[in-house]
Amino acid sequence: VYSTFLRYMFDCTKSFFETNTPNGVAIWNRLKKDMVIVLCTPNGWDTAQQGFMKRAARQAGMVDSEEAADLRIEFVTEGEASVHYALARTHSQTWLKKGTMFAVTDAGGSTVDSTLYECKELAPRLVLEEAGGVFVDRQAESMLKEKLIDSRYGDDGSIHDMVEIFEKKTKRLFSGTQDSNILDFGGRRDNDREHNIIQGKITLTRNEVSRTFDEVITRTVNSCLKLLRGRKIQYLLLVGGFGESPYLRSRLKDKGTEVVTVEEPSKKAAAEGATIWYTKQLVAARASRYTIGIGVCPAYDASDPDHVLRRDLAYDDP
Repeated sequence: VYSTFLRYMFDCTKSFFETNTPNGVAIWNRLKKDMVIVLCTPNGWDTAQQGFMKRAARQAGMVDSEEAADLRIEFVTEGEASVHYALARTHSQTWLKKGTMFAVTDAGGSTVDSTLYECKELAPRLVLEEAGGVFVDRQAESMLKEKLIDSRYGDDGSIHDMVEIFEKKTKRLFSGTQDSNILDFGGRRDNDREHNIIQGKITLTRNEVSRTFDEVITRTVNSCLKLLRGRKIQYLLLVGGFGESPYLRSRLKDKGTEVVTVEEPSKKAAAEGATIWYTKQLVAARASRYTIGIGVCPAYDASDPDHVLRRDLAYDDP
């Protein structure tokens, strides 16, 4: 399964590069033996899982030998990648200083990953909770089924359409301040005034929408608080798809820690952060302007008394 998925991703990357880059086919063929592949993995993975991924990459045709896998495949954890993305996409120079303690909470679709860092010294402390944006969708589905139990729009198909609209719009924009929220799921002939459905639009109250968030918000906040408890953490960086929710942000700000949000959509924080992580590694390893050292293996000089004293160490250089 892993090798099939990696092969598909690699083929898509190759096709995209060749199609969208001038002279892309020639460039890919010239560099394909030297390209470095960065794989972003869950924080709990260690060398055993990395070895498995290297074997899957070989089977997928991404590299052609075990030696190539060791040289050209790099691994970075999702937590560290998210940190690099967040720091690159926020005005970190305004708050990040030596000794600053900060936490990064990656609120994704199915997990909330909170990691603790200290500036200049990486000291992650990982907390994983099974909570996230997908659970808001499930709560919304339950709420709609309960609300429409006596309506002809309470069937699975209609509920599915409503949840899709909820996920794409309402969940992302809800801040807790709107008195009502509208799901535009049907056509002009879809009406059920008793259940607030008019011309294919169902109206939800603020309490109904906030109720879908409450359980997940509580678990997400608790995940953060476990990490923050007993530590003087000044900032909390919030990334991930669910991290874009204004309602989640406002609830976290109520806990006394300044919340720093990413200026751009952060659904791909791990993928882009992995690239930033590797690029920074390259920049950090700069070539030295000067070489400092001593000469070794000089040619034997019979006129040099020091060489004469050590003539027994001389040898013919073929």
